[in-house]
Amino acid sequence: MPTMTPAWRHDRIKVGCAGWSIPSRHAHLFGPGDSALARYATRFPVVEINSSFYRPHQPETYARWAATVPEGFRFCVKLPRNVSHERRLQDTGAALDAFFSQVRELGEKLGRLLLQLPPSLAYDARTASTFLRMLRRRTDVAIVCEPRHPSWFTDDATGMLERHGIGRAAVDPAPVPDAAHPGADRSHSYWRWHGAPRIYYSEYDRDALRALAERVVRERGQGDAPWVIFDNTAQGFAIQNAAQMQDMVAA
Repeated sequence: MPTMTPAWRHDRIKVGCAGWSIPSRHAHLFGPGDSALARYATRFPVVEINSSFYRPHQPETYARWAATVPEGFRFCVKLPRNVSHERRLQDTGAALDAFFSQVRELGEKLGRLLLQLPPSLAYDARTASTFLRMLRRRTDVAIVCEPRHPSWFTDDATGMLERHGIGRAAVDPAPVPDAAHPGADRSHSYWRWHGAPRIYYSEYDRDALRALAERVVRERGQGDAPWVIFDNTAQGFAIQNAAQMQDMVAA
């Protein structure tokens, strides 16, 4: 099991990437390890698992990942699209049970759950309330929602999320202005930067990262350590930007 370099075990702000693929040009940023995840965990204390959105993973896979990383490492796991995009938060009991039977193998290393909603899914109070109650009956893990329809940024929708202890992710690019800032339950603030202007592909420059670092530092007194996840992975910029952000918040 790898040990995180002390300089990067920043307890007050957690920086990481969506996935743990390491481009060869950035290999020097990491310590040794028996797998890509083990090497990733020598530098970053958190990671977001997006593959769970597309397909289920065996419980044994989650158990192996948990055993690969240091004690203080944490995973965020994205809820499956069957729940958010196909069933659109309705009749999801069986799908949620299957999902939690898998991710529970992460044990205490399950640090966050991510619910990303499709841009076409408008806020409906009854549907949202029923779903969130079902979700909360199954877990007390911190949950972050990334809605993309403008109706989710009203006071009613924000209040609904907050009553269920759900944070609203701060994202870039932001579909509406309020989406650029954490919302609802601020006790586990979460940033997802996807790359701009070209989503998943674009690199963030230092000015953009400095501005983000200032906002995150101001947020860190709200509750648990804020998470900052870079999802601009298509050309490997997530690793570079996450490392730069670590340097900035550590300073």
